[in-house]
Amino acid sequence: QVQLVESGGESVQAGASLRLSCLASGRTFSQYSMAWFRQAPGKEREFVATITARSGSTYYTNSVKDRFTISRDNAKNTVYLQMNMLRPEDTAVYYCAAGTYSTSARNYESWGQGTQVTVSS
Repeated sequence: QVQLVESGGESVQAGASLRLSCLASGRTFSQYSMAWFRQAPGKEREFVATITARSGSTYYTNSVKDRFTISRDNAKNTVYLQMNMLRPEDTAVYYCAAGTYSTSARNYESWGQGTQVTVSS
C-alpha cells in the first residue's frame, strides 16, 4: 500500500480554478491507478476521475468532463486534479485513492484523509 496526503483545497467563488495535489509515499506509486473521489455533506462518496498507472488513460464522471483534468507525475509520486469553472455543487471533501483502474471505490485500497473544497455562488 501507499500513504496518500491531499492538499490544495480552498474556499473559492463560482467560476474559479483550483488544483488539488496528492502526494504518495512509497516506491510503488507508478504501479497504481489513481483516482479522485468526493463526498458532499449528507451524500455518499462519488467517483470524480481516474488515471491509469503508466499509459495515462483517464476517465471522468459526466458532471466534471471538460472542467476537471486528472494528471500524474510518477517521478514526483504525485497525482493532480485541475478543477476549472468550479460550481457550488462541486463543494465536497475530495479524496485521492490508489488501486485498480475503476470508478468503484471498492477497487481502491489506499485513501488519503481528504481536502475540503468549498465553492460559493
